[in-house]
Amino acid sequence: MRIAVIADIHGNLPALDAVLADIATRHVDLTVNLGDIVSGPLFPGETADRLMPLGLPTIRGNHERQLLTHGPDRIGPSDRFAAAALTAAQKAWLAALPETLRVGEEILLVHGTPASDLEYFLETVDAGGIRAASPDEIEARAGTVPARLILCGHTHRPRMVRTVDGRVIVNPGSVGLQAYRDEEPVPHNVEIGTPDARYAIIELGAEIAVEWITLAYDWEAAARAADANGRAEWARALRTGRM
Repeated sequence: MRIAVIADIHGNLPALDAVLADIATRHVDLTVNLGDIVSGPLFPGETADRLMPLGLPTIRGNHERQLLTHGPDRIGPSDRFAAAALTAAQKAWLAALPETLRVGEEILLVHGTPASDLEYFLETVDAGGIRAASPDEIEARAGTVPARLILCGHTHRPRMVRTVDGRVIVNPGSVGLQAYRDEEPVPHNVEIGTPDARYAIIELGAEIAVEWITLAYDWEAAARAADANGRAEWARALRTGRM
């Protein structure tokens, strides 16, 4: 089985269009979406409209949960922008998305970890900033979830790890945002270092193989939208992959 995995679009329609066009050339059997779909000062409604007719197996991320369930005073500017731009039908689509999803008997989709859409799976944040999670940390987060392949997003960092018992955990990277700053649990920056859109293709057979795809797209159009909406830090991240 050949699976395209997308995550963390963050309303970046030009990046999403580039990724979907590339996927269409690669003869995949299935495309799945790991959430954080619309939040950001870019094209939230247009992104939802692009995805809704496709019917992809899709989960919601922490940003979907936040913009749907928290009031404006409890969410950040990216969620507020998206919440104000989305129609009732678009919000209903997001609200119907599950937090996690099984695809067949072997695949589990999560946004953060099986237990939390906010927890980093393959990375850890501590006083020193963000680092690769230790094997013990990853094992604890994976728990005893029965899945041969666990697909996660949230950190925007492409990475693959095998657990002691042979489960494979893959983060495909982010379609739409290659750098961000978060204040929790301590302030830290995630920087991928280039503006290119990212996703992954997984061959699920007797063995599991992962190919990470990096695509140039019109990131200047996305950056101009961020600038026009008063988010210079987003514009820098979109142009450079750095904060």
